[in-house]
Amino acid sequence: MIDILNLALPYFGVVFVGFACGKLKRLPDTGLAWMNFFLLYVSLPALLFGIMSKTPFSELNNPPFLVATTLSTMIAFTIALAVGRFAGKLSLREATMAGLAGGYGNIGYMGPGLALAVLGAKAAAPTALIFCCDSIFLFSIVPLLIELTDSDHPSLLHALRMVLRQIALNPLIVSTCAGALAAGVHFQPPVALDRTLLFLQNAAAPTALFALGVTVALRPFERVPWEVPGVIAVKLVIHPMLSFALMLLIGPFAQPWAATAVLMASLPPALNVFVIARQNETWIEPASVAVLIGTFASVVTLTSAMWLIQSGRLVFP
Repeated sequence: MIDILNLALPYFGVVFVGFACGKLKRLPDTGLAWMNFFLLYVSLPALLFGIMSKTPFSELNNPPFLVATTLSTMIAFTIALAVGRFAGKLSLREATMAGLAGGYGNIGYMGPGLALAVLGAKAAAPTALIFCCDSIFLFSIVPLLIELTDSDHPSLLHALRMVLRQIALNPLIVSTCAGALAAGVHFQPPVALDRTLLFLQNAAAPTALFALGVTVALRPFERVPWEVPGVIAVKLVIHPMLSFALMLLIGPFAQPWAATAVLMASLPPALNVFVIARQNETWIEPASVAVLIGTFASVVTLTSAMWLIQSGRLVFP
């Protein structure tokens, strides 16, 4: 257990450092703009490209695994949406954000670094595949539902155009697909370029975790809406259980792949949930509360998942 804490606490420690800095310094959140741009358009794409391009293409061709992991995210999203709609009495637009909080974990900011630290290089391929498929699903269904509830643009055709545009222009999805293509054609970047990419990759995790802590610290926290605890429970408890069950039902899968799926499903709600809520001007305060409480609660739940994996208690036949 000490080994697990030594592995997990540095990740949460950087989040807490960012949180403390945000509380103590109280700089305006506009100061995060370039940091978030660096993460979204430079560092994280370099990390995902590097992971995918260095993975043998034959390992990436695993449709049953993609079905199992994406299905667990779809079910978690649907359950969380229903919790928001019926327990919180939210509109469909607001409940869509609740669904996003229950289905979309911190797979960009925390996922790759944590999976590689816990499971080693064998977790690289499943991590990248989960990220890509989850992102495509969630960045499809959320804009689609938001567009359909937009009184200015209620047409299905307009909604589909917006969805395709968001997927095609998402730098994280593009970099993941580019990495898979590079793996398929056995592309080897020049040494200078490869070292530059490695330099950028190494900056992804600490920058992302620090930015997460600062952003959470700057969010207002006055009350906890009724639906938020239920949504957090879906993300931190039900989603990993769904992933575990589907690994057994649709598998068998190799132990590192199945364990990676459960670990990724155990991540807390992504910071992007708040960003997307603010962009769409709906469910903004509850989204920030869900990210805040979910991140702190995951110190227990995510560390427990890591312990189960590392101790050999979470075994897949």
